[in-house]
Amino acid sequence: MPIVTLSTDIGQQDYIVGAIKGQLLQSVNNISVTDITHYLLPFNYAHAAYVCGNAFPYYPPDTFHIILLDAFSGNKRFIMARVNNQWVICPDNGIIGLVFGSLPSSFKIISFPTQQAHILAITQTIANTIRDTVKEGWGQMQTNDKLLERVSLKPTIGNNWMEGQILFIDHFENVIINITKEEFEANRKGRSFKILFKRDESIDTIKEHYGAVNESEMVAFFNAAGYLEIAINKGNMAGLFGLKRYNEIADHQIQSTQYKWFYHTVRVYFE
Repeated sequence: MPIVTLSTDIGQQDYIVGAIKGQLLQSVNNISVTDITHYLLPFNYAHAAYVCGNAFPYYPPDTFHIILLDAFSGNKRFIMARVNNQWVICPDNGIIGLVFGSLPSSFKIISFPTQQAHILAITQTIANTIRDTVKEGWGQMQTNDKLLERVSLKPTIGNNWMEGQILFIDHFENVIINITKEEFEANRKGRSFKILFKRDESIDTIKEHYGAVNESEMVAFFNAAGYLEIAINKGNMAGLFGLKRYNEIADHQIQSTQYKWFYHTVRVYFE
């Protein structure tokens, strides 16, 4: 049974997600459609890469992953590629390279009639492409065409410090930072450290999980995806300390008085 996942920025307030699922169910026999999320942050490629890149590996080989993020941007076309034994269908807007760390060496261009610009015309063509791939296999590949590429959000590093951007704030207002455990340890080199996130607020130990500290205490740990996370046990870290995702507010707005109390980066000092 073919499995199709949906990761979109559409939300679920209207009929669009239901209509897309209906298209898939009508077009592909014996298909299973599952949601990863419909709340990817609009235009936030780093967040989408974090969500999709950490969810996709848990699915079986030959799963079809549809990513609908900023669907009408970039080269205004969609592609299908086979990466790590799974199929990925997404806009040619750079998201696939962020999800997997590099661009695929071969891919298939999914073409749409120019007069059919609305999202359901695009998803119907995607459904037909999945149907044909299940029946006939990969088909015609492109190897000499250039895909749009984006630079991934990386921490900045000095001799005795590293600074990461706030990648994601979850439902509990826990704060995920774009510093992996491997990057942290490689730069720490066995030294003690302080994680600073607002003026003189800091954490100087790494725990295993939220419950490793008492209620209302701050905690830092590496989450299941391997990223640095700071939180308050049964509290709202982001709201209490004025922490925001790095690109949630335009750079020129951050300088205004209205937004000066927001903090978008977390710095680690090694001693």
